[in-house]
Amino acid sequence: MSAAPQDRLPDIAELMRHTSVTGWRDGLGTIARVVRIDMQSRWAVTIALVSTLVAASMQLVIPRLLGRAIDQTQLLVSGGAEETAARSALLATALLVLLVSVLRGIFTTLQNYFSESVGHHTGYVLRLAYYEKIQNLSFGFHDRVHSGDLITLGMLDLEGVRMFFSTGLVRIVLLSILIGIGGYMLLSTDLLLGLMALSFVPFVAWRSSVTQLRLRGTWLELQERLSVLSRVMEENLGGIRVVRAFAAQPHEMQKFAVASERALQLAHQRVDIRVRNTSAMTLSFFMAMGLVLWVGGSKVATGQITVGTLASFLTFMTILQMPVRQLGLLVNSFARTSTCGARIFAMLDLELAVQNAPDAHDLVVTDGVLRFENVDFSYPGADGRPALRNISFEARRGETIGLIGPPGSGKTTIAHLIPRFYDVTGGCISIDGQDIRKATLQSLRRAVAVVQQDVFLFTTSLENNIAYGDPWAKTDRIERASGSAQLHRYIMGLPSGYRTVVGERGASLSGGQRQRMSIARTLMLNPAVLVFDDSTAAVDANTERQIRDEIREHASERVTIIVAHRLSSLMHSDRILFVEKGEIVESGTHDELLALNGRYRALYDLQVRPEASGGKG
Repeated sequence: MSAAPQDRLPDIAELMRHTSVTGWRDGLGTIARVVRIDMQSRWAVTIALVSTLVAASMQLVIPRLLGRAIDQTQLLVSGGAEETAARSALLATALLVLLVSVLRGIFTTLQNYFSESVGHHTGYVLRLAYYEKIQNLSFGFHDRVHSGDLITLGMLDLEGVRMFFSTGLVRIVLLSILIGIGGYMLLSTDLLLGLMALSFVPFVAWRSSVTQLRLRGTWLELQERLSVLSRVMEENLGGIRVVRAFAAQPHEMQKFAVASERALQLAHQRVDIRVRNTSAMTLSFFMAMGLVLWVGGSKVATGQITVGTLASFLTFMTILQMPVRQLGLLVNSFARTSTCGARIFAMLDLELAVQNAPDAHDLVVTDGVLRFENVDFSYPGADGRPALRNISFEARRGETIGLIGPPGSGKTTIAHLIPRFYDVTGGCISIDGQDIRKATLQSLRRAVAVVQQDVFLFTTSLENNIAYGDPWAKTDRIERASGSAQLHRYIMGLPSGYRTVVGERGASLSGGQRQRMSIARTLMLNPAVLVFDDSTAAVDANTERQIRDEIREHASERVTIIVAHRLSSLMHSDRILFVEKGEIVESGTHDELLALNGRYRALYDLQVRPEASGGKG
């Protein structure tokens, strides 16, 4: 049988190289995909674009009105019979400027509001899709990818894509109108002055684009450095007790300071690039304005143009200055969206290694027979080295199977294959003759419950943590499950009982209490196959015996698999499998394995007999 497909997140540097090499076609494909998501908000998109058209048109009218007002003012200054008419015309022009400015403000507000609305809706859609993808990715994926990288990808990259509508699509419409129509109006009024007024445009557009592309490159690098910074902080917070226990605060501060310093250096470099180029662009603009003033003033003096016309040119230049500078931001927006979008969509397009088959059906449990048939398994990225080889056994309802062996022998791997946390790379696992790969994941994981070795508790009440698998469970079920896990008496002794809030990651509970919480949470599901993955390692021997007695009472209703390092945890099992180097090397009851005088007997002599003899010898 061929190996199962493995979902994989491309390395960030690898993806960046891939994005730059594949060229503009892939970039346009990514942008087109973002635009399709934007267009889901049709009304908001329409209002935003129409508002942009109107606002830009209003902005282009203002310079002409101001020029006319100046010429009308000159008529007033010169006096004469036309003074009354000129005064009325000036008042009308002033009112028109006020009206146009108000309309421009209103439509600019609508443009900004609905542009942001579209962007936030796009962010909402992508955020849900991204989070759903993370929920469905296999254990193998999460084994290899740091959660800090996923958080950074889902925040910074997603934000870059979200902003594309307002910084890309709307801006390209706005700049096309302002620069295209505005430039035409200048050139059609006076060709020489128009060329002079627009002389700064090529330089500013070039410098702005180059600057933004350089800033984009440094932004991507800064993003990676911030990802490292967040990873350091996350690991420190997650292991704060270890840090305190080993008095490692100075080491952790130094590690964080180094990562922070690298991010700060790059931030300073970005500021230097931005300031230098902004100064150069501003200088070119004022040089062009000075040239227009010099030549335009001469033309006013000779009567070729009016003062109002010269004022219109200067006002147009002031209006065009910002849009021209934004050409670089427009280039950056497209570049950033193509890069960030490629990374986001690379995640969303990952083929799930563990997913429902096209013909999947709900698992129907009748006799409750679990069977491993010649199962092989290799972990992703293990270079083909098998973790399990030719594993075969059968467990029937009411049976308890114990798995024991040295660390790294494959016991936990066997436990994780039953609920399809991973898919086998060879052989077959079935329940009542149904290949679990043909069953829906939801029905399989209702039938198979694993009490994990590493316990995770949510920051909520004890009641909610226990009932996590069945949030609507009644109180008596929750209490029965916690009673079976030998936790009910402890909880009832707390001031708030089951409503007591657990601290982050269950930090307010001891290791044994967290493990018993995990057992109670699993018992709530009433599964057909119950797997204990070394889940009583932090529990004292007396409590473990009480838990075992409680579980034995319900063992007739299900298959029970116990993975353990302590023989006392599974000596009572109906059958014990000794696993070594991924293979079952011994199988039988406790007494049968002792009689073999093999590996199990050696482990028994090491763990149990010294205790029985009081530690002598």
